[in-house]
Amino acid sequence: MEIKASLFIVPTPIGNLADITLRALEVLKAVDLILAEDTRTSGFLLKHYNIQKPLQSFHNFNEHKVVNHYIDRMQKGEIIALVSDAGTPGISDPGFLLIRAALQADLKVDCLPGPTALIPALIKSGFPSDRFAFEGFLPHKKGRQTMLKKLSGEERTMIFYESPFRLIKTLEQFKEIFGADRRVSVSRELTKMFEETKTGTVEEVLTHFLAKEIKGEIVIVLEGKSEELTAKSERRKAKEEEKEL
Repeated sequence: MEIKASLFIVPTPIGNLADITLRALEVLKAVDLILAEDTRTSGFLLKHYNIQKPLQSFHNFNEHKVVNHYIDRMQKGEIIALVSDAGTPGISDPGFLLIRAALQADLKVDCLPGPTALIPALIKSGFPSDRFAFEGFLPHKKGRQTMLKKLSGEERTMIFYESPFRLIKTLEQFKEIFGADRRVSVSRELTKMFEETKTGTVEEVLTHFLAKEIKGEIVIVLEGKSEELTAKSERRKAKEEEKEL
């Protein structure tokens, strides 16, 4: 294939290896070097497609230190592909620093279209998808409550990435801040054998996941605020207050 860029951003499957594109395979076979978030994970993919190219680590813990090294190599004529463990690099994954530095160095960057977990989860939720807000991972501790409170008035559908270990905590916080009646859709293990999507009110989805062991990568899609939801939440709150009296 004809190479017209110094840096290629190459999306990789989020689960099912067959979801990689033909162009992505062509690029990975043509470049001089592949930078990977985890060389073991990417090595498995490359071996599956019989791609034998040098593979080096590029992740959140070393990207600040090695960016200039790879910019220098590209300026000397090397062609580099950047991949993450799953999905599109730069979307809650390493990539931003390298892309920005490459552009500042007047190097051509090409990003291939391909897999990303947020879009399938959004479409499967059945919530409005004409306008949405992607929030990525919430802060683990400091700033988490503040961030959620800022989003309490958001009218667009919201999308979050979450760890299986924090899903229950997140849904409990959604219940507290957005209300038990707000609709939410939780997708896990997208494109894999045990793929699951549970959609309902925050209360219903929380109850569902409290009753089971949670595994896999998680995408949460939350319905935006509406007048109908606000009125419903206020009615529920009034009933609860009446019971307490």
